[in-house]
Amino acid sequence: MNRHLLKVGIAAALTCGISHSAVAATRCVKPGGGSGCFATIGAAVAASAPGDTIRVAAGTYAEDVIIDRTLSLIGAGLEETIINATGKANGINIDGLDHPGMVDHVVVRDFTVENANNEGILISNASDVTISGNRVRGNNRGLDDGVCPTVAPPDSHAGEDFDCGEGIHLSGVDHSTITSNLVEHNAGGILLTDDSGPTHDNLIGGNIVRDNPFDCGITLASHVPAQFAPHGNGVFHNTVADNESSRNGRAVGGAGAGVGLFTPAPGTATYGNVVMHNRLTDNGLPGVAMHSHAPNQNLNDNAIVGNYIAGNGADTDDTATPGPTGINISSGRDGSGNVVGSAIIGTLVSHNVIEHEAVDIAVSNRAGVSVNAHLNDLHGHQGIGVANLGAGTVDAIENWWGCPGGPGAGGCSGVSGAVLFTPWLTHPVHDGHR
Repeated sequence: MNRHLLKVGIAAALTCGISHSAVAATRCVKPGGGSGCFATIGAAVAASAPGDTIRVAAGTYAEDVIIDRTLSLIGAGLEETIINATGKANGINIDGLDHPGMVDHVVVRDFTVENANNEGILISNASDVTISGNRVRGNNRGLDDGVCPTVAPPDSHAGEDFDCGEGIHLSGVDHSTITSNLVEHNAGGILLTDDSGPTHDNLIGGNIVRDNPFDCGITLASHVPAQFAPHGNGVFHNTVADNESSRNGRAVGGAGAGVGLFTPAPGTATYGNVVMHNRLTDNGLPGVAMHSHAPNQNLNDNAIVGNYIAGNGADTDDTATPGPTGINISSGRDGSGNVVGSAIIGTLVSHNVIEHEAVDIAVSNRAGVSVNAHLNDLHGHQGIGVANLGAGTVDAIENWWGCPGGPGAGGCSGVSGAVLFTPWLTHPVHDGHR
């Protein structure tokens, strides 16, 4: 009897699986519609059942596409299939904020998304979303004389009222993949926040993010203090890997880093993230900028590993550095130079190649806290390899300082402030520059 019931149960499960895949449909969209295809992407979404695939033919579609269910949205190629969102809030809005639990497992691939007032692609309160092979450009049209009057939930004026348009924005998103996209000429590039819930365990990989003038190329920023976040807060356990982030944040005297990790208010949390194997060049602020500006913040346990960093700008305001900087890890300082932000604990800086900067690594931390920087190639060449601008310690042993003689030797980069650098490497970690 039990064996018979087991067979019946297996058969029923297989039947359900077959039935589910049989129900899923492939729908088509083409300009003007016809031949069974829809004329607009929005109409195809409205007619789709969860799990359907929508294939969009070559053409230009003047839409703000709102995705409110699980589906795959596939273009004919980023050169061929264009969503022109002129005059509209977003280009594509994967809206789990207003449709909780309904937009997991969404795929968007092979589109150009352009000219929205706010975000090119906005993803909120969703899991297992894949955004791949898209070109996202020019999505900052709502910006008016340096301010954004059009921000709407889940966007937050606390973090975005000065830029108005990120290319791709994740809020309350987990276990999702943002890969192989070209993100250019937006206000900012790719943004991860907790405006509508925690954003965690995502992969931002293999993207080209360039020429976004008003913000970082890639930003991980906690905007919502824990006490005001009913669904939890934090931007954590994300991996930013193998991206090229260049020429971002160059407006208004330096507006953004190659990769930024920020906790702007007490109770915010950006922690346990990995920034690895990226190429971070010619950005308005440092290649990697980590900023804590106030007490009771969590900017801990982040790793900066294996990146190539060159030709970036100095940091500014309370996190200022003395010149163009590769990596800045800063708890902020007041006008008298006193550290005012939270202690930044558990930071690892390793296997990076840094060159063409006045300061390769800058640290401003609270007393009793150490930043570990080992096995980096610091090619400052008479500049500052490591600058300790705060009261904490910097353990910078086992680095290559640009020549075998170590810090201060002819042709080597040096140190500023209290930095532990003995012993040092007499050969670079990496053969050649990348």
